[in-house]
Amino acid sequence: MTTGILDPRAALVARIDALVRLVPDYPQAGVLFRDITPLLADASAFAEVIEAIAADVPGPVDLVAGMEARGFLLAAPVAVALGAGLLPVRKAGKLPGPTEAETYELEYGTATVEIHPSTVPAGSRVLVIDDVLATGGTAAATVTLLERCGAEIVGLSFLVEIAALEGRARLAGRAVDALVQVP
Repeated sequence: MTTGILDPRAALVARIDALVRLVPDYPQAGVLFRDITPLLADASAFAEVIEAIAADVPGPVDLVAGMEARGFLLAAPVAVALGAGLLPVRKAGKLPGPTEAETYELEYGTATVEIHPSTVPAGSRVLVIDDVLATGGTAAATVTLLERCGAEIVGLSFLVEIAALEGRARLAGRAVDALVQVP
């Protein structure tokens, strides 16, 4: 028997799907970019996304690591919601002073991420957040970098997971959550 009440998670997934804009051939030919700016501009949808991510966190968190650049936009409000600090994971050359770095493969090249190791106290429980899980390269590099600095990764959260790119496989054995999965 149908009650007519939508599952709140299903309603949120549909809303996210409607608001994330697909941009073909960006930043290069063959890449289908997922633009989250329409979602960010919708105050109630953005608030629902932050609430959903924060609600799914497995246990207490000391730091929320957001990957540059769109991961920052999700990580900052989730950190506030969880009463945790924010740790920006930056592209190479963006941080002053001593940094720790990790280089990785992208679906269209290579990149390097950096953090200030002094901002990650040994034993810190860290939630890693980004907007899209594609091949998993950025997320895996971030995990490696944080663990090298002494962090304990409690989980990884993504707005969208592109299942066909099998990024989750690079994060095997980790708690991975994505609000929306697309083929």
